[in-house]
Amino acid sequence: MVEWPEPEPSWHAIARDWYLSLADSGQAQFYEPSDVATARYVAEAMSRNLAAGQRISAQLFAAITSAMTELLTTEGARRRVRIELERAPAEQETPAGVTAIANYRAALGT
Repeated sequence: MVEWPEPEPSWHAIARDWYLSLADSGQAQFYEPSDVATARYVAEAMSRNLAAGQRISAQLFAAITSAMTELLTTEGARRRVRIELERAPAEQETPAGVTAIANYRAALGT
């Protein structure tokens, strides 16, 4: 598992929550250091936009959601690469499993 730095204290609460949620998400087991760096950059851009107190820039919003998709943060994005996250029942203490790993690796060519 890759090292996950703490969020910047200055980040907007929504950006901080999104960033922290990635570390707990099932797809995080596939992340490389460059993915975490991308997530930090997206959270920074998201935070700056939210903190500006102005109307949200449509162009920036599109860029942020595109980057979020690249990080497989939505179910639709994961389905496109054939990853299905499977949560363990609440009574079990095992972490989320990921099915279709072979399909993901095949898509990556590994």
